[in-house]
Amino acid sequence: MRVTTANQFNQTVASLQRRAQELQATQVQLSTGKKVARASDDPAGAARIERALAAIGKVDANQRALDASRNSMNLAESAIGDASELLQQVREALVAAGNASYSDPERFGLADKIAGLRKQLLAIANRPDGSGGYVFSGQGASQPPFLDEATGVRFNGVPGSQFSGTLEDFALTVDGRLTWEQGRSGNGFFVTGPLANVLTNAPVTGSWIDAGRVTDPNLLTNNRYQIVIEGTEGIAQARVTNLDTGGEQIVSFEQGRTIRFDGLAVNISGTFTEGDAFSIDPASNDLNIFRVLDDAVANLRAPNRTGAQVQQANVQALRDVDAGFQNLQSVRSLVGERLNLLDGSENRLGGLKLYNQTERSAAEDLDMTEAISRFQIQQTSYEAALRSYAAVQRLNLFEFLSF
Repeated sequence: MRVTTANQFNQTVASLQRRAQELQATQVQLSTGKKVARASDDPAGAARIERALAAIGKVDANQRALDASRNSMNLAESAIGDASELLQQVREALVAAGNASYSDPERFGLADKIAGLRKQLLAIANRPDGSGGYVFSGQGASQPPFLDEATGVRFNGVPGSQFSGTLEDFALTVDGRLTWEQGRSGNGFFVTGPLANVLTNAPVTGSWIDAGRVTDPNLLTNNRYQIVIEGTEGIAQARVTNLDTGGEQIVSFEQGRTIRFDGLAVNISGTFTEGDAFSIDPASNDLNIFRVLDDAVANLRAPNRTGAQVQQANVQALRDVDAGFQNLQSVRSLVGERLNLLDGSENRLGGLKLYNQTERSAAEDLDMTEAISRFQIQQTSYEAALRSYAAVQRLNLFEFLSF
C-alpha cells in the first residue's frame, strides 16, 4: 500500500490534536477538582449527579421544615409547662378558699388572684411562635387564636394542626381547641353536681356531692342519673333514678358514707334536707379551662354562701382544674412524642443526605492522585509526539538533496 507524505502529515497532526485535547481536558479536571464538568463529559455520570443533587435538595427542604417544627414544639412544650405551673397556683388558691374560717373578703382576694392567673394563662394560649404565627393557632391564624369576650374566652382559630407538607409531614402548630377547650369533664367518666331540692325547688344549701369514682368499669353505663335524698338524719336512703331508662333503685347510706350503684360510687356529705337532689351525667370532651376559672372566680365572689355551698363549689372547681391539668399533660405528652419523632427523622435525613452526597462525590469528584499521574503521562506522551513529528518532518527527498 502506498502512503503519501500528505496522508502521514494529516494523521500525525490529528494524533497531536487528540493528545493536546486529552491533556487539556485533564488539566481542566485538575483545576476544578471534578471529573464531570459538562454533561457531555460523562452523560451517565451527569445523570447520576443530578439525581443526587435533587435528593439532597429534598433532604435540605425537609431539614428546614424539621427545624421549624422543632422550634414550634419546643415553644409549645415550654408554654404548657408554664400553664401547668399557673394551674397549680390556681389549685392552691382554691384549696385555701375551702377553709371554713375564711371570710367573704378573704375569698374575694383569692378570686382576684385567680382572675390574674387567668390573664396570664390567656397570654400563654396566645403565645406567638416568633415567625408571625401562634403556637396554639391550630391550622393557622394571623390573629391571636383566643379572644376574651363578654361571654368568656373563645377559640378563634381553625381546629387541628398545621403540617409542613414535606416528605415527612412535620407539625408546625398545636391544636389550641384540643389543648384548652376539649378536656375530659368531671372525673373523666361522669360529672356530679347539685340540683334544686325536688320538694321546695330551692337550692341545696346544707349538703354537697364529691367528684365520685368508678368502682367497676364493667357495670358503668353512659346514662344520666338523679339522686334524691329521702330522710335527713342517721341512716338515710337515696332514690337513684336512671333518667335514660326510667329505672329506679333505693340505696341506703349513712351521712358521709359512700353511695354505690351501677359501677360507680359518690359521697354525699353535710346536713341533709329531704328532697336534696344531685345529678350524675356522662363525661364529655368539652372542658374549657378558661370557663372553669371564670366559674371559680364567680363562685368565690358570691357573698353569703353557706359552708356546704362553698364546699360544693370548691369540689367542682378542684375537680375541673385537675381535669384541665390532666388534659394539658396529655397534650404535653403528644408534643414530647412529636419531638422524639423529630429526633428520629433528623437521624434518617442525615443518613439519606450522606448517602446522596457520597453518590454525588463518586460520580463527580476527581481522584487527584490518579489524575496527576495521568496528566504527567499525557504530558510526556504529547512532548514525545511533538519531538517525533519534528524529526520525521526532516526525512524527505528535498532535505536529503540539500546536504
